[in-house]
Amino acid sequence: MRIFHCSAQAGHAPRREFHNGDWTEFAETSARVDAMLAAVGPVEEPQDRGLAPILAVHGADYVEFLQTAYAEWRAAGREGDALGYAFPVSRRRPLCLDRIDAKLGRFSADVVTPIAEGTWAATYASAQSALGAVAAVLGGETRAFALTRPPGHHAGADNCGGYCYLNAAAVAAQALADAGRRVAIVDVDYHHGNGTQDIFYERGDVFFASIHADPKTDFPFFWGHADERGLVAGEGATLNLPLARGATWADYAPALDAALTAAIDWGADTLLVSYGADTFEGDPISHFRLTTPDMRRIGAAIAGMRLPVVGIMEGGYAVGALGANLAAFLDGLES
Repeated sequence: MRIFHCSAQAGHAPRREFHNGDWTEFAETSARVDAMLAAVGPVEEPQDRGLAPILAVHGADYVEFLQTAYAEWRAAGREGDALGYAFPVSRRRPLCLDRIDAKLGRFSADVVTPIAEGTWAATYASAQSALGAVAAVLGGETRAFALTRPPGHHAGADNCGGYCYLNAAAVAAQALADAGRRVAIVDVDYHHGNGTQDIFYERGDVFFASIHADPKTDFPFFWGHADERGLVAGEGATLNLPLARGATWADYAPALDAALTAAIDWGADTLLVSYGADTFEGDPISHFRLTTPDMRRIGAAIAGMRLPVVGIMEGGYAVGALGANLAAFLDGLES
């Protein structure tokens, strides 16, 4: 299996996040990269395919914000990483505000997603890694994986959140759709891929299924409920399968089967998998109880659909076990 990764992805290194009422160390640490690279072996540097595929799913003003936010923050005399504190949750109007604090509120969804010096370069490289995997599958490979970091599935068309800045899965899915593929996204991260859902929610040309922690108890709270099925042309092209905290393989396997069956019934000819290892029983910020062998079972179930697969890395914060969990998933995917 060809695996794509760019060294710039390690340069994203915020110092801290604001979580549960206090400052804490940033959970999406660059140590995740070292753990994953050690487990998967050789990787390929992706070709730079520019901004056009990114702008196919993200607004130009939002992309410009990501490119300039840290420099603007520092120019305003601020120390540390850029982080917003005021958010337009009501009457959100398209105002053109110059102050960086206002821009951070406009383009951010939470206070756990700071922008550091290397954030733009890393998230841009992450999207390019996803596009490299897409190109491999369009070129005839049956499996390709993008070791993307930072993750992306919480990033909407015009906002960052949940450690995510550019939505690599959405960028990849759009590129596949533009190439004529009928794409089904299957998100198996612990947290709901609200950004991915939002981008495709009113479209019928990309299917989105997610198995995740019930948003009644877990981030992102406001999206991922079972009654969200898509709107307008996208009605019926979204499937959410929330599970209770403490879910084991016995709970997870039927949901995975339902998601994959729905993708096939929809008519998918290509699967795009947002893989998160934070379903692991030892993950420090998540609450499922899947084991490392279960990661292989997830990969094998996806492989059993006998469709081309583009894999995109999302979460997974038990750094000591991350490499083994990713390797198990990829082993199952190649079965």
